[in-house]
Amino acid sequence: MTIARILNSKGSQVVSVGPADDAVAVARTLAQHRIGAVLVRDAGGQVLGIVSERDIVRALASQGATSTALQAQQLMTRVLHTITPTTQIGEALAMMTDRRVRHLPVLEQGGGLAGMISIGDLVKARIAEAEQEAQALREFVTSTG
Repeated sequence: MTIARILNSKGSQVVSVGPADDAVAVARTLAQHRIGAVLVRDAGGQVLGIVSERDIVRALASQGATSTALQAQQLMTRVLHTITPTTQIGEALAMMTDRRVRHLPVLEQGGGLAGMISIGDLVKARIAEAEQEAQALREFVTSTG
């Protein structure tokens, strides 16, 4: 199964914040949408980085209460690990495990943003895949038995 299949059912909407949004605004966006990460995009839609809950916690731990005034561009991870719609689910899971990330932006071949995938999306897809395989095996056994 590919990432495109997940995006077809999940949708391609991606929540993002601006580079000047402060940590409190980013945290509110995360809470409002019940998500663990947002992309940081400029006014033209260009992806600049990603801010996760972990980034906010790290800033709080190192800078205390003053970290709430930090802007998204100061909190964000600039080096993005990305996938394409043709990436296989197993490959995306391996990338998340190896790089210790929980969210992967999905980029089209031309570099346009196609969506964002979380570890939860991938686990849900793997479970659905396993259930389909189990059902197919049950049907095979009952039809040949």
